[in-house]
Parts: sequence; structure tokens; C-alpha cells
Amino acid sequence: MSTVYRIDLGSPALLEFCGPDAVRFLNGQLTQDVRRVVAGKISLSSCVTDAKGKLQFRVILTAVADDTLWIAGPSGSEEALAARLTRYLIADDVETADLTGRYTLCHFTGPVAEPPLGVIARESNRFGSPGNDWWIPADQMIRFPDDVVLMEGDALETLRIDRGIPAWGSELVEGLLPPEAALEETDISYQKGCYIGQEVISRIKSAGKVNKRLARLAFPTEAPLVLGPLVNVEGAAVGELTSISPQSVGGHRHALGYVKRGHTEVFFKAAAGAIYPATLL
Repeated sequence: MSTVYRIDLGSPALLEFCGPDAVRFLNGQLTQDVRRVVAGKISLSSCVTDAKGKLQFRVILTAVADDTLWIAGPSGSEEALAARLTRYLIADDVETADLTGRYTLCHFTGPVAEPPLGVIARESNRFGSPGNDWWIPADQMIRFPDDVVLMEGDALETLRIDRGIPAWGSELVEGLLPPEAALEETDISYQKGCYIGQEVISRIKSAGKVNKRLARLAFPTEAPLVLGPLVNVEGAAVGELTSISPQSVGGHRHALGYVKRGHTEVFFKAAAGAIYPATLL
């Protein structure tokens, strides 16, 4: 039986949207199909994009009732996120509230027992496998299941990188095109209809290519733990590392980075000038 890990995610920015028009309104603001979270007890990731299809925020969408939805974003982003999402809120019957600080978020990498009373639980695939989110009231003390192991620090960062999960501030930055970060399967619905930036993202899908793409890479274990450029055999820049695993796995050190389209043979150029072969996974 595989081990289930607990990952404490702190207190993200948390906004509530409720009212008869909440689902329809948010469906016009997010890349994800909002109706999917209302239909089942799941949380889904989504992008907030501008009119040019460029990333502004990556958020987690959770329905707590048929007409009440939570949007969780990076810690400290609540004011900017609220300003962006309410910019187009004019005649819709939607009420908003900032719930930041009222709940903490805990993720489990596998199945767990039923949550205590007062905890909102949803199925979630945050780390590349089916798991569960618990939204815990900030003033509620929780006894976690005894067979669940806390994962944090280097072990958590290693898991994230091994599974190719992009992180805000590393792989994900404002102005990125979401398909460049390989978010099509997890964050974008191509069937639901219009939203801000939809035309650009749909054109990218039709073209079938982007100028760069997030990739998982493996290096020899002696490669240094520093970020740097990715180069081709001639030494020309063809990409950039964004995260390097602090722990080796299977005799290799894994990393995440962006590689320009058309390049399959790349090398990591360390600050001291040393060159290490990189295997695209």
C-alpha cells in the first residue's frame, strides 16, 4: 500500500463569488469550465488570462454550493486577483467576499478518511495523482489521520519537480501563454465557449505549436544546484532552467525548464562554464 502524504499549503488568497449568476460570470473569466466543479465534489485548476491570452493568475476553483464558488490564488494576491475578476462584474447578480485568512489549505496525495465536521473536502489532482484538499477553518484544531505522513521542504520540492508540476514564481509568471506551461490538460477547456483571452488560446491549439514549452529534464547528479541557460551542441541558448530538484532520484537530478520549439538535444551550462548533458523526459 503506497504512503499517503499531507502537504500543508498555508493560507492562500481566497475569494468567494455567490449568487444566481456566479457560475455563468466566472465561466466568462476563467479558462476552466466552471460547471465541472459544481457538478461534482472536485477542485480544478484554472488560468486567469488577459485579452491577449497571457497568464495573469493561476487559481484553484472550488464550489461550496450550487451558486457559491471559491477562487484561491497565490498568497498575497487577493487584492490584485479581486480587482481583475470584478473588473467585468457590472450587471450580473453576483456578490463577492474576501475570505483570505479564514481558512488554511491542506492537500493529501491519496485517499483519506472523512474530514472532521466543519472542514470542506474536495477531490483534487494538485501533484499529478488523485488526492484530496481540506479547507480547514483557521480557528479549528485538526487531528490528522495517524497513517498520513507530512511532506515538506526538499522532499516536497523534489516531488513537485519529478512530477512536472509548475509553481508560481518559478515556471509560472505573469505574461506567459498557458500552453507554453503545458496547462492544456489541467487548466483549459476548449469546449465551454468564450472567456477573456479565449480566441488567442484557441488559435494556439489550432496551430498546434508554441515557441517554447515547459519540459522535464534529467541531469547527472554532479550538476550544481543553480539555475542557468540551456544550450544546444553549438553553445547557443535554446532555453532556461526554472527549478532544479534538491534531491537526486534514481542516480539523476531532475529539473524543469523551458525549451524552444524544435530542440531535442540540449545541455545545461553552469555558471562556471561547465556543460552537463540534459535528457528530456
